Amino acid sequence: MGPAIYDLARLGATPEVLNDFKPYESRGMMLARVASAIREEYRLYAAAGEFRAKPAGALLYAAGSTEGLPVVGDWVAARAIGPAEAIVHHILQRRTKFSRRAAGSRAGEQVIATNIDIAMIVCGLDHDFNLRRIERYLTLAIESGAGAVLVLNKADLLDDADLIAGRVRQLAGDAPVLSISAQTGAGLTTLNEFMTPGTTIVLLGSSGAGKSTIINRLIGEERQETQAVREHDSRGRHTTTRRELIPLASGAVVIDTPGLRELQLWASEESLNESFDDVAAVAAGCRFRDCSHTGEQGCAILPALDSGALDPGRWSSYLKLRAELRRLQVLTERTAATVEKQKWKRLTKALRSHPKYTR
Repeated sequence: MGPAIYDLARLGATPEVLNDFKPYESRGMMLARVASAIREEYRLYAAAGEFRAKPAGALLYAAGSTEGLPVVGDWVAARAIGPAEAIVHHILQRRTKFSRRAAGSRAGEQVIATNIDIAMIVCGLDHDFNLRRIERYLTLAIESGAGAVLVLNKADLLDDADLIAGRVRQLAGDAPVLSISAQTGAGLTTLNEFMTPGTTIVLLGSSGAGKSTIINRLIGEERQETQAVREHDSRGRHTTTRRELIPLASGAVVIDTPGLRELQLWASEESLNESFDDVAAVAAGCRFRDCSHTGEQGCAILPALDSGALDPGRWSSYLKLRAELRRLQVLTERTAATVEKQKWKRLTKALRSHPKYTR
């Protein structure tokens, strides 16, 4: 750890963050931001410098699982226990968080990054390009509460990059769509306009999309390791292996993330409908609110598909994501019921062995 001194405002500390921290300041703690998190070991940025940190026992107990522990982007109240070591006692309220469903059969949330202002969705204009995946990212970005920016990288590889950008704009809603080349530097001036002081940006996308190359361009040096993608499918090799918060000279901070090959939804149907606002607008014209869009009288979807006003691929994607969210809701309810049942089972077992009831 070095003697670096960090300006908390440039790290993204808003008046709301400072207000949330006041009760802990009076207890001799310091305000810090999580720069990296590997299991239960963290690197913190604070006004006094960088610190290695671990969670307090009470925080571990209250968390119950990894979902309740600090992640990159969190603001925390920590107590210094040495020149470069600290204990994290509390996670301050998260303004925004980008999450996906965790792998496994049970419904669980995996938080990728928190307190972000802009989710930059990076997609390579090679074999990595996939409109359906972009729709997933946009839905999750809306759910996160952050703004979204779509970054189409490797524009130098195509002659029709502007045409593809136009297709993306049709589904992007209000999200800006940038066509850039991290290799040549084309379009980076526009990208830099989002890097304003105190702004937190997370870069999201598949391995090989060029996130680390973009960050190296923003930093002005080869800090993040990069590797060439496979030629036959443009897949990367997970060059970035952990999430990391990186301060920029502009005063913004960026969060680099490993490639997300699996992106299961962790969102509400409201976020899905906002992401697919064109589909929702057409469906609003149906005669019946519970229209199944399979032949009812007064259905607005089927005529829109027949006339070409609604893209069949987009409609199919919407149906797929809506079905996924409804399965998630059922699974979440089952998981909650299982957890509650296990809780009462443990409590009953504890009571049976209590001296008061074993006399």
